[in-house]
Amino acid sequence: MTQNPASFTELLQTWFAEYGDWLIAVSVVTFITGALLVPVLVTRIPADYFTRPDKRNRLSANARHPLVRLLIMGVKNLLGLLLILAGIVMLITPGQGIMTLLTGLMIMNYPGKYRLERWLVMRPKVLPAVNWLRAKFNHPPLEMDDRQ
Repeated sequence: MTQNPASFTELLQTWFAEYGDWLIAVSVVTFITGALLVPVLVTRIPADYFTRPDKRNRLSANARHPLVRLLIMGVKNLLGLLLILAGIVMLITPGQGIMTLLTGLMIMNYPGKYRLERWLVMRPKVLPAVNWLRAKFNHPPLEMDDRQ
C-alpha cells in the first residue's frame, strides 16, 4: 500500500504538531545522555580489546550462574533492540538517530559484532577520536593489530 507524498507529508506535519514538544524533550535528553555516556563507554573498553579475544567475553566469566548470565544477556539484547528502534524513529524525527542505532548495535550480542566494531573503529577519523578521548581521561590508547 503506497501513499502519495502529499498525504504522508500532511501526516508527518500533523504528528509533529501534536507531539512536537515531546520530540524536542526526547531529543535534548538523548543528546545530553549521549554526550555523558560516550566518554564512559569509550574509556571502559580495555586497551587490548581488539588484540585479545578473551577480553570480548567478560560477561560469561563474571556471571556466577547460567540463569543470571542468560537474564543479563536477555536484558542487554532487549535494551539494544529498543535503542535500534528508537534510533530508526530518530532518523526522521529530531534526535541522535545514528548514535542511538550504533549504541543499540554495540549492546546486543549477534554474529559478526566484533567485525562490525572493528570496522567502525578503523574508520580514518574514529580511532584518533576514540584515542584522544581515552587520553583525555588518562586511559591508554586502543591497541590495534594489522588484521583487516
